[in-house]
Amino acid sequence: MNQLKSIIKNKENVRRRNFVIKLVLLIALEYLYEGNSFFTNYISDNVLIQATLRSLIFLLSGNLIISLGRIAILKFYLQKTDDHKVQPNFVIGIGRISSILNVNILLISVMLLFNIKPLEFLTSITIVAAAIALLTKEYITNIVNGLIIMFSEQLEIGDKIAVGKNTGFIRDITLVNLVLKGETGEIILVPNNLIFSSEVVNYSKNNSHQVIIDSEIPFHSNVQLEELESCLSKELIPFEDRIFVDGAQLNVLERKPESLVVRFQFPIKTGEKEIEKNAKNAINQAIINWSHERRKA
Repeated sequence: MNQLKSIIKNKENVRRRNFVIKLVLLIALEYLYEGNSFFTNYISDNVLIQATLRSLIFLLSGNLIISLGRIAILKFYLQKTDDHKVQPNFVIGIGRISSILNVNILLISVMLLFNIKPLEFLTSITIVAAAIALLTKEYITNIVNGLIIMFSEQLEIGDKIAVGKNTGFIRDITLVNLVLKGETGEIILVPNNLIFSSEVVNYSKNNSHQVIIDSEIPFHSNVQLEELESCLSKELIPFEDRIFVDGAQLNVLERKPESLVVRFQFPIKTGEKEIEKNAKNAINQAIINWSHERRKA
């Protein structure tokens, strides 16, 4: 089974157990609130306890409905989607929507706790709500755009993209921004609105893309380019079912007084993020080992 799909299923199993626990708790609260005559008589004159129970029952009921919808949607998605097509974006999107709905349920529960009728409250602050909506228009648009990205297949977590002057790998998609990790390790936050108003280049959406590794080698290593190219190409053989080994090549980018800057590149099939990472580590280690052996020679 696909590793990502397995991780998602394990997390969903935990959520199902939590769902059962919350369901049992809800049944217990319902019994105390309406089914237990002794307890009902005890709290009949205590407005605070009644409001607290009513609020908790509403909170748990709303949360269970949302959780049930989430579980059903993800179960259907995992059953109907091939292992290699499972997207973390979809799971994140469902999670973000669940969070938004749960926040609304929590707010209504707080109103019930203080004996505030939600419909009357919303009606009374209609003008204020309209003003807030105008002030937060950009933020709301950002959230909507974030959800569109999550459920889109154009951008996925792990893709290498360029947005404006920023280039990096997508590490997370939030309701506010896209989190990129640059090639030198820096974290770049790109507002979701910018994705829809700027030109975006996705380097990971071709049938294959080039993996590039640059390195500086001192002349005292007695550089033999053909030998080095052959050595590095051999490191790709364990990944040849995902990497086009025949397309690997070594080029000299720059000649410095005491060293050469070389570039080793090879084509890899799209979406093979884990393979790309492992191949890069193997090549970098091979370059280190080769340089060390040359220095000793």
